[in-house]
Formats: sequence, C-alpha cells, structure tokens
Amino acid sequence: MKKVIYLSVLFLLIISVESFGQCAMCRATVESNLSEGRGVIGTGLNFGILYLLSAPYLLVGGLIFLWFRIGKKELKERQALDKRLSEIYNK
Repeated sequence: MKKVIYLSVLFLLIISVESFGQCAMCRATVESNLSEGRGVIGTGLNFGILYLLSAPYLLVGGLIFLWFRIGKKELKERQALDKRLSEIYNK
C-alpha cells in the first residue's frame, strides 16, 4: 500500500513541475503586452482563469445537489415503507 502512495506522490510532483512552466509563460505574455500598452490579453487571461476555477466548484456543487436530492427521495420511500409495515404489524 505504501508503494502505491509513494508512486502517486511522485506522479503528482512530476505533473506539477510541468504546470509551473505554463504560469511563467502566461505571466511573460501578459507583461510584454502591458509594456506595449495592450491590456486586452491580460483581461482575457483573467476571465479564462476564473472560468477554469469555477468549473470544479460547479461540478462538486452539482454532485452534492444530486446526492441530497436522491437521499431525500430514498428517505421518503423508507418512511412510507416503515409506515406501511407498522400498519401491517400493529393490526
């Protein structure tokens, strides 16, 4: 089990090294465009970052909503079944 954890951590570290390069490239692009007087790319980049940031939250929120909705439905069904069983056995 420890071997799987170590391999997972190593894999995540390798992936994170590649992601740092993207941040430096985006920063260099924005800085060069701002120095030339064009701030449009920086604004578009900020909207892209917010879009990528919101996607996981919307996905998790949707899953939680479905989980509660299904749970409420199962609870109502279980309560109806308990009520029917208590009516049958208490007669």
